[in-house]
Amino acid sequence: IRSIVWNADDSKLISGGTDGAVYEWNLSSGKRETECVLKSCSYNCVTISPDSKIIFAVGSDQTIKEIADSSILREMSAFDVIYTAIVISHSGRMMFVGTSVGTVRAMKYPLPLQKEFNEYQAHAGPVTKMLLTFDDQYLLTIAADGCLFTWKVFDKEGRGIKREREVGFAEEVLVTKTDMEEKAQVMLELKARVEELKMENEYQLRLKDMNYSEKIKELTDKFIQEMESLKTKNQVLRTEKEKQDVLHHKHIEDLLGKQSQELQDLECCNNQKLLLEYEKYQELQLKSQRMQEEYEKQLRDNDETKSQALEELTEFYEAKLQEKTTLLEEAQEDVRQQLREFEETKKQIEEDEDREIQDIKTKYEKKLRDEKESNLRLKGETGIMRKKFSSLQKEIEERTNDIESLKGEQAKLQGVIKSLEKDIQGLKQEIQERDETIQDKEKRIYDLKKKNQELEKFKFVLNYKIKELKKQIEPREDEIKVMKEQIQEMESELERFHKQNTKLELNITELWQKLRATDQEMLREIQKKRNLEALVRRFKTDLHNCVAYIQEPRLLKEKIRGLFEKYVQRADMVEIAGLNTDLQQEYARQREHLERNLATLKKKVVKEGELHRTDYVRIMQENVTLIKEINELRRELKFTRSQVYDLEAALKLTKKIRPQEVPEAVPSRDMLSIAPTMRLNEQEETGRIIEMQRIEIRRLRDQIQEQEQVPGFHTLPGIRLPSLLDSEVDFEVQTK
Repeated sequence: IRSIVWNADDSKLISGGTDGAVYEWNLSSGKRETECVLKSCSYNCVTISPDSKIIFAVGSDQTIKEIADSSILREMSAFDVIYTAIVISHSGRMMFVGTSVGTVRAMKYPLPLQKEFNEYQAHAGPVTKMLLTFDDQYLLTIAADGCLFTWKVFDKEGRGIKREREVGFAEEVLVTKTDMEEKAQVMLELKARVEELKMENEYQLRLKDMNYSEKIKELTDKFIQEMESLKTKNQVLRTEKEKQDVLHHKHIEDLLGKQSQELQDLECCNNQKLLLEYEKYQELQLKSQRMQEEYEKQLRDNDETKSQALEELTEFYEAKLQEKTTLLEEAQEDVRQQLREFEETKKQIEEDEDREIQDIKTKYEKKLRDEKESNLRLKGETGIMRKKFSSLQKEIEERTNDIESLKGEQAKLQGVIKSLEKDIQGLKQEIQERDETIQDKEKRIYDLKKKNQELEKFKFVLNYKIKELKKQIEPREDEIKVMKEQIQEMESELERFHKQNTKLELNITELWQKLRATDQEMLREIQKKRNLEALVRRFKTDLHNCVAYIQEPRLLKEKIRGLFEKYVQRADMVEIAGLNTDLQQEYARQREHLERNLATLKKKVVKEGELHRTDYVRIMQENVTLIKEINELRRELKFTRSQVYDLEAALKLTKKIRPQEVPEAVPSRDMLSIAPTMRLNEQEETGRIIEMQRIEIRRLRDQIQEQEQVPGFHTLPGIRLPSLLDSEVDFEVQTK
């Protein structure tokens, strides 16, 4: 940045630099208002007019630039000299410019278009800075030669410039030396007072330190006395503990003897029970093998019937599908045929219209050409007549020149002139008539354009009919779209259900992870507790060994010192008193926090278990209802098959083959032939349902056992599956 200047009220700041940019800044908002960038020029100095509207800049391109609203309004040449400084008077009537040669140029403001300025040689180097005083009386210039010049400013008549306004007084207040000395004295006194207060505070702190050190000594003495009393109590407790250990060992020996006798008795009883249970197990195994063989036979029969039913259904629905596809293809062919007919009619109409329009165009174009040719011919004739008229006028002028010499022939010539004027009028009339014919032709052209517009309207009507036909096709497409949207909605619902399942699984995994983390923390705490208990046991044994030397003070002292060095570190001695309480509080706080977390996790697991169980029960009920519906449909299908079979036998289309021989004396022959198959199918279906329910019961029991193994999980007593268990019991009764 080579130059910075303020405006009159200090609300704006203008800056210019070597990068060819002039910026105007607003100081109230702190933002750049205008900018003018010219990279080919390196600016040396900028200034602003008194009204703050125009910026003047000088630089390396040997011109003065007027800049307003981010654009250069005008450039004034410097006549092969580089301007290095510029300044405008406060009155706004003159401008001073410094050059690279060391001269100062004074010129009018606004700037003249021609070369009008006064130049004064002053410095031996380029002028670097110029400044006018507030009253425009003096000009100050500084140059690279190290000189400061003061110039007196006059107008052309040699008079001084009048002051338009007085210089305002400064708002600063002068202070006498005595006041300053008094202030310095007061400051010295205050500093001395501060130092005295510091000394007093240090003295008070020392006194407090002494008091606290005495208190610490008293507390240490009390602590040592308490330690000694605790040691004596510890010895008493150890003796009591030894007595209790002896009693406890006796009691354990008695209990072990009783337990061995009870174990022998229980083993005998259990062996007898095991033999009985093994016999029952063998009987049940034989029964299960028989039942399995029967169920396998039933399954084979069911598979055969099922395959036959499936084949018939597939044939029936394939026939239906073929019919529907043929109908669809016919409908599509009709639609295609209609579309072809519509396109053919559309093409024929468009071709006819194009032909008619082309014929009309060619017809009227020919007429236009003929009329244009006739018009050109008439225009040529009028030009010839005009030329004749101009030649006649020339002859008239020649005759007028010879009037004085040929007065005798004047009458004859006037008659000729009259006749020629009559001819001119006739020619003018002919020109008017030709203009009227041209207007008639233009009217005809206008009528043809109207006909063209009517044809375009007809075309618009045809387009409208085409759109209506498209609208008739669109509802079917809309129906197809609606069906597609329904399919998409169903798919989105499926995806949503899958996402919900995944979310529930993620929640369960998170809860399991939290439970594992809490278990690990519990194990860590238990390990810490065990370590501390082991340390206490070791300390007790060592202390017990020390008590043996109670009659020898010297050895006792050495043993106690060894205990101190073994179990107490010097760094922990300082903090041991305060740390015990802090550790206990922290341990209690952490334990409460972990218990709360465990309780919340248990509640969440219980709630989620309830939700999952309700879901399983609901799904099982739905499965049972669906299986029942399938069985009913199978029954209906078999019943209809038997009816069809009977009807075919009645019509002697096929020979009727019964699955069982029935006597002729029975009145309801058809019903009896259907009954055994129906009964067999019911048994097979019930067997399948029971097998599925047993598998589901096993799975649910396994899941309940897995959840019961989780710490903190409690099963709900109110949830059971009555329908499934009751059905299982009924089936067992029937089979027996």
